[in-house]
Amino acid sequence: MLPWKRVLRPLAALLLTAAAVTVPATTAQAAAAPGAGWNDYSCKPSAAHPRPVVLVHGTLGNSVDNWLGLAPYLKVRGYCVFSLDYGQLEGVPFFHGLGPVEKSAGQLQAFVDKVLAATGAAETDVVGHSQGGMMPRYYLRFLGGAAKVNALVGIAPSNHGTTLSGLTNLLPYFPGAADLLAKNTPALADQVVGSDFLKRLNAGGDTVPGVRYTVIATKYDEVVTPWRSQYLSGPDVRNVLLQDLCPVDLSEHVAIGLLDRIAFHEVANALDPGRARPTTCASAFD
Repeated sequence: MLPWKRVLRPLAALLLTAAAVTVPATTAQAAAAPGAGWNDYSCKPSAAHPRPVVLVHGTLGNSVDNWLGLAPYLKVRGYCVFSLDYGQLEGVPFFHGLGPVEKSAGQLQAFVDKVLAATGAAETDVVGHSQGGMMPRYYLRFLGGAAKVNALVGIAPSNHGTTLSGLTNLLPYFPGAADLLAKNTPALADQVVGSDFLKRLNAGGDTVPGVRYTVIATKYDEVVTPWRSQYLSGPDVRNVLLQDLCPVDLSEHVAIGLLDRIAFHEVANALDPGRARPTTCASAFD
């Protein structure tokens, strides 16, 4: 690579990151203000966006912090936006998504029913980050969610588990470590590559009929690894690599869900493919 390219690449990445942080700042503050944010159960979907959007946080996330970037981004574009807390452990505040994934899917089921009842919509779209992109697939497959969900968008989802950059390969060398993990943080154990939960989830294929699937991944993901394991196979699936949209985007696992407006732009495209516009590096300023 030429020396000037070595300079321009990190400079471009810095500019994109700055845009992601500064552009949504005012809308994020507005979203937190009473009556101005998401989870507004008086919101009625418009003809342009007839389905409410349910946001599903990742492991150790919660219904607010995980969505300070994306929720306002969708809200100002005319969507009714809702988010839930799930997978809570007793005595652990703020950091959720740690309970058994199967149980968390039941919480999502109840939340979707609540949103549909409030909005009067027949279906919803679901957008999830990390575990939040994988867990809804259990709801779709086993809890009747396919009849109530039009599209599932996974941002860096743990669809086929993770090696956690190889760390999970060390578990067999520490007797009792896997049992301790399963007992104290069941969701972490459920997301290890080869877990019993993932075998049940993925048996018979990755998708169910009637639902559109989008996966948005980054090759710099250090949490859900290898990053290609995030991809799905089957009908109505679109797998997207962030760096194919913008080669200088350096977002890793956390940033892609929290503040990357290039990823957000692609989420909006997935929610409304009829009005989709090409996602490029310039989408960071959109």
